[in-house]
Amino acid sequence: MSHNTFHVALYVEDLDAAVARYRKLLGQEPAKVRHDYAKFELVDPPVILSLNTGGQPGMVSHLGIRYPGTADVASELVRAKQEQLDLLEQKGTTCCYAKADKFWVRDADGLPWEMYTLLADADAETAADPHLREFLGQADATRESASTGCC
Repeated sequence: MSHNTFHVALYVEDLDAAVARYRKLLGQEPAKVRHDYAKFELVDPPVILSLNTGGQPGMVSHLGIRYPGTADVASELVRAKQEQLDLLEQKGTTCCYAKADKFWVRDADGLPWEMYTLLADADAETAADPHLREFLGQADATRESASTGCC
């Protein structure tokens, strides 16, 4: 049975040290590790924990919900539009070493929320979308730091 999964993305200073600590803390291996990114997928409770370099260490990059499929994201997108939420829609985008259909919204305090479904793994990070950079408040970021805000 498919279910929605909560997503939290944290900025870390030292990815290797963070992965080592979360291995111990969570008692499991990460699902994905790259030079600037790692992801743990917990089953109970269902949580995706992403560790990203490039931001202020110890801070939340963004929150989100991973949905089972594109239809679920589309339904939530329609609902968000009906609520007149400002959003950024991205179909088939590659970010954080994955291809996804997604949209972004902000909570009342401005924290970005990523609402998405995973379509496939990807070899490249590819997070240079200028519309996403603007939405996340990273319009003036360099390519190096801009590559870390999307997952």
